[in-house]
Amino acid sequence: MEGKERKIMVAVDESQESMYALSWCITNLLSDTNKLVLLYVKPPSAFYSLDAAGYIFSNDVIDAMEKYSMHLVNSVMERAEATCRNLKANNVNMERVIGIGDAKDVICSAAKKLEADTLVMGSHGYGFFKRAILGSVSDHCAKHAECPVVIVKHP
Repeated sequence: MEGKERKIMVAVDESQESMYALSWCITNLLSDTNKLVLLYVKPPSAFYSLDAAGYIFSNDVIDAMEKYSMHLVNSVMERAEATCRNLKANNVNMERVIGIGDAKDVICSAAKKLEADTLVMGSHGYGFFKRAILGSVSDHCAKHAECPVVIVKHP
């Protein structure tokens, strides 16, 4: 793998766990010869012109929700970039990627499409029952991603 820039993809979201995983990645995996890909996955828009009860949402409501969603994306990405700066990772080649859809599927397909060499994710640390009901994005990615996956537990 010498001479090739390694791509390390870190899945980030609003959680402390994802920012801790990013910090761990910068401290333990990243070097100046790596490319850091920050991936944020937005859930698919649930706002259509008709809701379940048949009410029509105005375009203003739909626009406001989309504006809030983009604000959230930018906020998470800015926090991630601030984490990089705080840990002196200023010289690292960094790319922002935003996906839309079910997080577990989008993360796996983005890792494949962008040819990530390593995928780093935080773990929410759900117990057995919560994980069984909600599912675990990190468990899914560990089983289905085509690259090595590092799951970082928040202490």
